[in-house]
Amino acid sequence: MSLKAFHIFFITVSALFLAGFGAWSVNAYAHAGGGVNLLFAALGFAGAVGLPIYGVWFLKKTKGVGLV
Repeated sequence: MSLKAFHIFFITVSALFLAGFGAWSVNAYAHAGGGVNLLFAALGFAGAVGLPIYGVWFLKKTKGVGLV
């Protein structure tokens, strides 16, 4: 696996983990309240949206580099 392929894989997995963390934080906010849980939820979902945007930018930047 090339470094570029690993980078795309890592971005995808990280975005999924951030979405899960955001959902977990929303659940924690619903049960316990607290502004920190709401802040963590917002940051988690922002990262889950931001990482794929970065991934597309990265793919465009490294268009000439192969995956192998």
